[in-house]
Amino acid sequence: MNRFVVRSVMRGLINGRSYCSCSSIGNGQVYRSAIVGRSLELSGQRNGVAFGGFEWRRMMSSSPASVEKATSEKEDKTENSVMEETKGKEVMAASYWGISRPKITREDGTDWPWNCFMPWETYKADLSIDLNKHHKPKNFTDKFAYRTVKLLRVPTDIFFQRRYGCRAMMLETVAAVPGMVGGMLLHLKSLRKFQQSGGWIKALLEEAENERMHLMTMVELVKPKWYERLLVLTVQGVFFNAFFVLYMLSPKLAHRIVGYLEEEAIHSYTEYLKDIDSGAIENVPAPAIAIDYWRLPKDATLKDVITVIRADEAHHRDVNHFASDIHFQGKELREAPAPLGYH
Repeated sequence: MNRFVVRSVMRGLINGRSYCSCSSIGNGQVYRSAIVGRSLELSGQRNGVAFGGFEWRRMMSSSPASVEKATSEKEDKTENSVMEETKGKEVMAASYWGISRPKITREDGTDWPWNCFMPWETYKADLSIDLNKHHKPKNFTDKFAYRTVKLLRVPTDIFFQRRYGCRAMMLETVAAVPGMVGGMLLHLKSLRKFQQSGGWIKALLEEAENERMHLMTMVELVKPKWYERLLVLTVQGVFFNAFFVLYMLSPKLAHRIVGYLEEEAIHSYTEYLKDIDSGAIENVPAPAIAIDYWRLPKDATLKDVITVIRADEAHHRDVNHFASDIHFQGKELREAPAPLGYH
């Protein structure tokens, strides 16, 4: 009898037939149960691999459900992609990493329109600053810095003459470089020497960002021509590398030159305001970016914008002359607290 059971199992394994189709010989139900139980045991020993009729039929019966599920998922993905594509026309989708900007509003509840700066980075310019302050050259380094700046002004006067909008645009592309170079080199020095910067890294980078916002404002007011853009590329390339080397060799001279450059900027913006007052330059409405950045009134004009920019330049003048004085005293910038937030 045992030989018959083994033969039936082997035949079922080879032919994949149902084990319930065995001949009904005395106590057939018992044999059928034993055979089915044995087949289940054998199939279980192979981790569910189909090598019997029972396992094969079970796999075949589950296939349509998998195909139906995959088709359903594909349709859902197609619908979702269409919806995302539609939304993408209005709002840019978040990146793969799930990073998204929180909803930011103005004080009146309207949406904040700018990505280049946030509401907490805006401020009201301090217009009470002394515009006539001047650092008198006292030694050879000061005199060299002062005369270098005066010499650099000559080609600017010849090229731009009284086109103060274009002059201001060129001025800001240059003025935004020193803060970035100084902040970068102080940053590297801090990493190298494992020491704090006294806040000067942040102060100089704030200055660079403020000057860049001046440029973004002037670009809204003045549409630069192709040759002016080419001039900007040339001047920036030369000035960045020259100032980088200068700051490496003598930070006190570099800051003194920037201080005198800011004094010239104050003079240029003062002449700009004179032309606006005389009617030579139209006092157009202020750009929206300037109104939000300096918290100007909604009816602000070009004159208001130039006034606050000039005040910023006066603050930069003071910061750089102060930094140069620290170096002249034989100290490092980190030994004196930086004027953070001093626009």
